[in-house]
Amino acid sequence: MSKRESIERYNLIIKRLRRHPSSFKEIYDYLAYESELQGYDYCITQRTFQRDINDIRSLFNIDIVYDWSRKAYCIDSYEQPELNERMLEAFDTFNALNLSQRLSEYIHFENRLGKGTENLYGLLNAIKNKYEVSFTYHKFQSETATNRKVKPLALKEFKNRWYLVAEDKTDENIKVFGLDRLAELTIEKTKYTQPSDFDVRQYFKHCFGIIRPENEEPLEVILSFDSTQGKYIKTLPLHESQNILEDGDRLVVKLTVYVTEDFVMEILSHGDKVKVIEPQSLVDEIAGIYRNSLNNY
Repeated sequence: MSKRESIERYNLIIKRLRRHPSSFKEIYDYLAYESELQGYDYCITQRTFQRDINDIRSLFNIDIVYDWSRKAYCIDSYEQPELNERMLEAFDTFNALNLSQRLSEYIHFENRLGKGTENLYGLLNAIKNKYEVSFTYHKFQSETATNRKVKPLALKEFKNRWYLVAEDKTDENIKVFGLDRLAELTIEKTKYTQPSDFDVRQYFKHCFGIIRPENEEPLEVILSFDSTQGKYIKTLPLHESQNILEDGDRLVVKLTVYVTEDFVMEILSHGDKVKVIEPQSLVDEIAGIYRNSLNNY
């Protein structure tokens, strides 16, 4: 059996288990049906299936386990559901890219600049093994790059950009560095002890994006969207704290977030389809921005 057939068989197994848990017989019957449909031989023995499970874990970091209560195989997402979902998204993208040469007239990928992902693997290893790292960093607000040496603590994604969360060795403050502005990464031989009180999820719990004000408290923000925009907000919430207060002619939601520049820009991106109800300080800020914008015309 060719490598191509093996990869496509892995794809079929994952596709089947994403729909619903299945016994080996159900998986076998599904592979037999696809074999007849596509003109390939995807049928396997139970022993080969166990090897496939190991290969899928190794290649795609997707765990397939046997659920004794349901007497069926399923994709394990109990431990890290967010990571598992992103792995499946990556798998979907991989398959789309794999087909794009044959279906290029039907698939149009967004043209985007690099996101600094070439440093993801090295940084993940440094975080896992607790090694300090050094690099040059170029802020958007500055014309020159600076040398940094940090204790890497976590990686965070926001709006298709990746960021390194780290303790700066210079002042021992937690800072966030965009990977697309980071260069000349060196993993040092010096190991560090992670701050015992640092929890990346808790640190960003009330953040929209990657900015976390040090001396401010998160605020309760109430937003009202028109009915059409409200459908988008329901299917892709602005923040994990989003709570629906009203769902009728308008969608009214409440969030508990830091009111940062990132959050203000997000509100502005919805134009006249959103109205800020509370707090009054945010109402005044948004109104002031619109008044200043009108002066440009």
